[in-house]
Amino acid sequence: MHGSMTRDDPKAPTAPPNPRELERLLAKVLGRDAGRLRARLRRMQRKPSAAALRALTRDIATSAAARESRAALVPPIALDASLPIAQRADEIAGLIRKHQVLVIAGETGSGKTTQLPKLCLAAGRGVSGMIGCTQPRRLAARAMARRVATELGGETGGVVGYEVRFAKQLGGDTLVKFMTDGILLAEMAHDRWLSEYDTIILDEAHERSLNIDFLLGYLKQLLRRRPDLKLIVTSATIDTARFSEHFDNAPVVTVEGRAYPVEIRYRPPERDAGLTECVAAAIDEITREDPKGDVLAFLPGEREIRDAHLALERRKYRHTDVLPLYARLSAREQDRVFKPGPARRIVLATNVAETSLTVPRIRWVVDSGDARVKRYSRRSQIERLRIESISQAAADQRAGRCGRVGPGICVRLYDEADFAARAPYSDPEILRSALADVILRMLDLGLGDVEAFPFIDPPDPRAVNDGWRRLAEIGAVDDARRLTPLGKQLARIPIDAQLARMLVEARKLGVAREVLPIVAFLGTQDPRERPADKQQQADAAHREFADPQSDFIGVLDLWNAYREAHEELTQSKLRDWCSRHFLSFMRM
Repeated sequence: MHGSMTRDDPKAPTAPPNPRELERLLAKVLGRDAGRLRARLRRMQRKPSAAALRALTRDIATSAAARESRAALVPPIALDASLPIAQRADEIAGLIRKHQVLVIAGETGSGKTTQLPKLCLAAGRGVSGMIGCTQPRRLAARAMARRVATELGGETGGVVGYEVRFAKQLGGDTLVKFMTDGILLAEMAHDRWLSEYDTIILDEAHERSLNIDFLLGYLKQLLRRRPDLKLIVTSATIDTARFSEHFDNAPVVTVEGRAYPVEIRYRPPERDAGLTECVAAAIDEITREDPKGDVLAFLPGEREIRDAHLALERRKYRHTDVLPLYARLSAREQDRVFKPGPARRIVLATNVAETSLTVPRIRWVVDSGDARVKRYSRRSQIERLRIESISQAAADQRAGRCGRVGPGICVRLYDEADFAARAPYSDPEILRSALADVILRMLDLGLGDVEAFPFIDPPDPRAVNDGWRRLAEIGAVDDARRLTPLGKQLARIPIDAQLARMLVEARKLGVAREVLPIVAFLGTQDPRERPADKQQQADAAHREFADPQSDFIGVLDLWNAYREAHEELTQSKLRDWCSRHFLSFMRM
């Protein structure tokens, strides 16, 4: 018949794809493409176009093929059978498939941090988007990424990668991404749907930092809009009912730790003894009893670690390395802690080693009972870093670090009555922070009204009002409590809002070069050191930079002297210069 075309005719037009079929295929595309492709399909259903429909079909097929390629990257999953979480692997993988939110309560040594990403891969996650694993600390994010990458038979930057402030190792094939919670929060600012991820593991949620509480509130809202997103909240076995309740009674799985019994010994300080002497005396006793067992000592901060390090190095224990551990150490120095050699080790750590990281081979813990905590005073209207007594829960976490490889002993440098009088849990950061920065950040991220945000622990309304007043004073918000252009500028500078305001004004007045070191000084711990046994020498060294009219000019003079030394001296000579002037090299 003239003009007719058979199906086999190569010039015959192909039938336009069926929109209902495309809707079904959208379930197989990458998560980051799904929203955009779905929006195109909706537009086309309102205004049909055969050419546009074909283009959409092609793009859906491309994204689905990319997803299939990711699925092919999933390596064989083998769990570490010696870890308690491995015994519950099938149950946990089943719950991940069945529920949108899962709370895992895992004691120290349960293996939750390293094995959960692998269980998510086994449950089919990580294919439409990455499995994002948040850690409270940069050190932990890097260390965990390296460990999981090794266990899956690769290098960091391949199937397993990480991103922390100033450093990342990620690739196009990354399925599991470790990062700090701050990195995930920053991503929310430009990707409200967190479309790069199909699963989020919020690790160490019991720490209840501001970042963790922001994420818990935001994810509660996002999960309703993204039914494909899965969330796993992990915590030490502390108050997990709060997390379950926050996420509409999500199921809780408790995994026992691989812990041996830990003996607790109380060794309160002798009269007038300082912390360094107490730590050294405790380690002397331990050395006499067990000269080969590795020791982990918890101290409040870097200064205390440095003082203890000097005191212990002078003792020259046989076949012993004394190693510091805090967040700002280089990766090479951190590796010495996590890859022990033949020598006995005394590791001096901040609370970074309390829950996030497991220091291997520890037999003894020495617990100072203190930590450096930032707390807001409503009376003085400022935040201060103070050394405070840790909670009972934190003390128990510390003690648990020596029961990993065999029976351990924890020496507490305080008495039993002191322990009994401590708070059961640590305060969430939201309840001890100045809220100007919190409100500024929420306005910038578009998280809505601070009073209405679903925090697990809503902040004190009086502290909220203080925050609004402070933002108004520095011009960050207008009378209607909306972010001003200046406020947007301040929100982009990752320091206290008042200090950021100083920098913006300094640039306007052409004095940024002078104000920058003063702001840096105000935003960090005082670099001037005053050891108990050398107070007069320290005061004399610091007087060299003092200005009778202004402390700030004194800070600037100190910085200028340091900068000159920095230009002239090698790094080791610069360390000596800092030591002579009783200055912390790290803080400078």
